[in-house]
Amino acid sequence: TMGPDYQAPPEFAEKPGQAVLGEAWWAVYHDPLLDQLEPQVAVSNQTLKASEAAYRSAVATADAANAVLFPTLGLSAGASRAQSSSLRGDGPRVGNQFATSLSASWALDLWGSLRRAAESADASRQASAADLAAARLTAQAALAADYFALRAADELKGLLDRSVEAYTQSLQITRNQYAAGVAARVDVEQAETQLASTRAQSIAVDNQRTQLAHAMATLLGKPAKDFAIAPVDGALAPPPVIPAAVPSALLQRRPDIAAAERRMAAANAQIGVAEAAYYPSLTLTGSSGLSTPVIGQLFEAGSWLWSAGSQFAETIFDAGARDARLAQARAGYDQEQALYRQTVLSALQQVEDQLAALRILAAQAEVEEVAVASSQEAERLSLNQYKAGTVAYTTVITAQTAALSARQSALTIRQNRLAASVSLMQAMGGGWNGLGTAGETP
Repeated sequence: TMGPDYQAPPEFAEKPGQAVLGEAWWAVYHDPLLDQLEPQVAVSNQTLKASEAAYRSAVATADAANAVLFPTLGLSAGASRAQSSSLRGDGPRVGNQFATSLSASWALDLWGSLRRAAESADASRQASAADLAAARLTAQAALAADYFALRAADELKGLLDRSVEAYTQSLQITRNQYAAGVAARVDVEQAETQLASTRAQSIAVDNQRTQLAHAMATLLGKPAKDFAIAPVDGALAPPPVIPAAVPSALLQRRPDIAAAERRMAAANAQIGVAEAAYYPSLTLTGSSGLSTPVIGQLFEAGSWLWSAGSQFAETIFDAGARDARLAQARAGYDQEQALYRQTVLSALQQVEDQLAALRILAAQAEVEEVAVASSQEAERLSLNQYKAGTVAYTTVITAQTAALSARQSALTIRQNRLAASVSLMQAMGGGWNGLGTAGETP
């Protein structure tokens, strides 16, 4: 067999091109609705249907490439009636001819060209399977990210609505103070401005939530107008347990890395195809059949005929075409090798990025919780002082704005932590089961 034998990278030495995908990785979030939605992605998502069709096409291509390794058989039967030339001395003659034959042809793969082509097609099929897995993982991660963003919108909506209730009470206090002559008209206007602004923010959240629901509907392969998720009132769940470290097993878990490795194998096999073109080809042919002018004599011994032969072919001159194809095949392998290495480096970067994000966001969350507690106490004190007439209403406005901003920041951090955990799941090829954990993040 011509061409170099493929040497898989160490991480794929035992099972080349087989991505180890986590099953139901979203279960770590313990959200029943998310558990119900995620499996629907693999069933109804149209992008996945296109990827699945591409995989079936790659399977058919590989089957066709493997079929060439075997002989081909053909069966034919026919009947004809013809008139011979009238220039012969005995005049024109009309006669019948009945025939049936069985033919066989086999292109011997002396130099491994066909085997290398089949090897390349098989590797491409495996790459397509990994592409399908990568597309599925991407859609699942996008759905999870949109779902947590929608739940964050629910919590933000509740936070703003509660703030509207508190600001309504503050406005009533200000109006009472103004009616009693102990507050200025500007205090009432400031309270009304703050209340209206917060209501406007609450309405804007509805638009954001609607768009997220529409995005989820598209991922699930459903019309946006027919899909809805009921809002919930509650805080976002904390992110799941994260891995303590990332072992080399990551390289077997990511489908995009598996696909890049299989494309490298396919390109390597093409070198063998190009090298085999320098050598001659040999095809064996044979046929056997029956032929007679009288159909009743078709199966008599005298009607049998046969033939056998071989065909030898060698290209003498091609103006450097084979050299160019070999150079192209080698360059293609170098390209796929570089793309594989870049895919591995990008994968490691993505994992480290999300691990760092989770670590930093956890520290940020601790500090922000302190800020939330302090801002709520400052809000309470300023409102009491305003009721007592010791501070201006601007102090209350400032404290309430700071408290709302702190709570919004804390919510954004929680959402970002969940989003980073989903991205880490995706970066690790669908979860981290069996990789060890660092304990639950705070």
